[in-house]
Amino acid sequence: MKSNKNLIEQLNTLFYFSKEAIRQLGKQFGLKNTTVDTYISRFLKHKEIIQLKKGLYVAADFFNKNRGDISYSFYLANILRTPSYVSSWTALQYYNLTTESIHTIISITPKVTRTYKTKVGTFVYQSMKKELFSDFSLVKGKFDFFIASPPKALFDLLYFKTHQFRGVQLKDISKLIEEMRIDIEEMAKKDQTSFYAIIKKHLHYE
Repeated sequence: MKSNKNLIEQLNTLFYFSKEAIRQLGKQFGLKNTTVDTYISRFLKHKEIIQLKKGLYVAADFFNKNRGDISYSFYLANILRTPSYVSSWTALQYYNLTTESIHTIISITPKVTRTYKTKVGTFVYQSMKKELFSDFSLVKGKFDFFIASPPKALFDLLYFKTHQFRGVQLKDISKLIEEMRIDIEEMAKKDQTSFYAIIKKHLHYE
């Protein structure tokens, strides 16, 4: 059982890991893949590791130590579905542009729409065409993550809220923002200008 203990100690230091990564670690301890697979089942049963999706995990110990760090949740959101960036309500809350309490992490991806309900949180991925998969940046820290700029986060929210701005005119935008209780005046002036530029371009494009 020493190898079992050694393996979980190694996993407790990782941000996340795949089944293949566990097998590679297992080889360092002279373990066969079948033995490692048995350990994985045991770790899951004893809640020592948490499954994010098939073949992808985090150590419960590592997660519990970092669960209060929102950047870790955003980091995991990026990892769960690649490529993607955090956006919409989640990003607006991060930028303090809404007082709404958001419990689901919303991201944008050029892949198909998908939701992952996990023990570390719920992650929603909304599908957007590739030409609009833009205006996000990397925030660096202990956990790096990609997040939409404030104007793009607001654009993405409205894009899905209005079903891709179906029947929406430019004059309707301010009212929509007000109805959703988003304080656009808290957004930097250059970001407000950028937001309306994106909106005008998209409405014209449509």
